[in-house]
Amino acid sequence: MTARIIDGKQVAEGLRTRLAARIATLPFRPGLRVVRVGDDPASGVYVRNKDRAAAAAGFDSATLHLPPTATEAELLAVIAELNADPAVDGILVQLPLPPQIRAEAAIAAVDPAKDVDGFHPLNAGRLAAGQPGLVPCTPKGVMHLLREAGARLRGARALVLGRSQIVGRPMAQLLLGADCTVTIAHSRTRDLAAECRRAEILVAAVGRPEMVRGDWVGEGAIVIDVGINRTAEGKLVGDVAFAEAASRAAAITPVPGGVGPMTIACLLENTLDAALARRQG
Repeated sequence: MTARIIDGKQVAEGLRTRLAARIATLPFRPGLRVVRVGDDPASGVYVRNKDRAAAAAGFDSATLHLPPTATEAELLAVIAELNADPAVDGILVQLPLPPQIRAEAAIAAVDPAKDVDGFHPLNAGRLAAGQPGLVPCTPKGVMHLLREAGARLRGARALVLGRSQIVGRPMAQLLLGADCTVTIAHSRTRDLAAECRRAEILVAAVGRPEMVRGDWVGEGAIVIDVGINRTAEGKLVGDVAFAEAASRAAAITPVPGGVGPMTIACLLENTLDAALARRQG
């Protein structure tokens, strides 16, 4: 079996095009503000890509860049100003933050109605309760990719490898909401390979390069690789050994070019949803 490659770049481009078409019909431009503290290189790349995508889709987007010495109080003051600004529909506090700032304090300070990252405890609670709310962008993007791959979600055995608050746990909630039978696995799971092998849908989000080997993948499974890791040689690889897994899976995402592009596209989708909800509410 040779797996179909799920092209995240193409799916993300299609989503951004649809968002741009919707925005073109609106009497306003949805406002997105990213707050970045410090000079983390990976954050810089993400923010630049976000700025380009947002501008191309018609959003009113800007980045507020605080120095690495900024205090928690200074960051919270900026967030409070954005919460109060009627022109701002979405706020994203770029992680990681410098050590003097607690990420949980910054996340909790964002107005839940403007929390386009979907990290606020209120939005996390809504997701866990099966209620509508803003959903973390990467898991939301994975759901788009699964539908693009033609996955039959209802009743499917799904395994999420990883239990982070950003990807693993919300991913499991979304799959559960789509009527999958969901298992969350992690580094302490007994016989992890066997658990992965049983899955019809395997979402790897553990942050360990090529941890999932080909013989961990069940024949005909759909594999979504959320991981992005840089090897000692400078190569980008996922959490799944791609070539090995592709020989067994029915469909698989590449790294790069799989889940990554969907995160920004879904950030924009969340911003539009937040803008419409604020004006209709």
